[in-house]
Amino acid sequence: MKLVYPACFYPCEEGGYTVIFPDLLGCITEGDTLAEAVDMAIEAAAGWLLDEVENQKPVPKASDIKDIVANEYENGFVSIISVDLDEYSKKHSNKAVKKTLTIPAWLNTIAEKEKINYSQLLQDALKNHLGIKQP
Repeated sequence: MKLVYPACFYPCEEGGYTVIFPDLLGCITEGDTLAEAVDMAIEAAAGWLLDEVENQKPVPKASDIKDIVANEYENGFVSIISVDLDEYSKKHSNKAVKKTLTIPAWLNTIAEKEKINYSQLLQDALKNHLGIKQP
């Protein structure tokens, strides 16, 4: 699902930009350059939207860019940010994915006797194998 939202960009005194999404309450980010601010805005919006979807909340309707006015006293401007939520979800979603695996019957018997949680063990093994240091 591809979504677009208007974002307000404000130059910071110390350099860089702060980015605010009027339609995504509390979704604010920043970058040291305009290019970095755009990248950070895409990440922030995608994370905000994925959280809404995973919590079964409705995705807010995007405002028309013509209806959004940046604070002119802060030299702000408005731009559109595009988010590919499907792609972002593939990389960052915590939603469980069902996988089928095959192991020898004798190993299954021992593991069941020991009350092994296959899902947790596989997750731990994959994280260890991939060098992922995540709780």
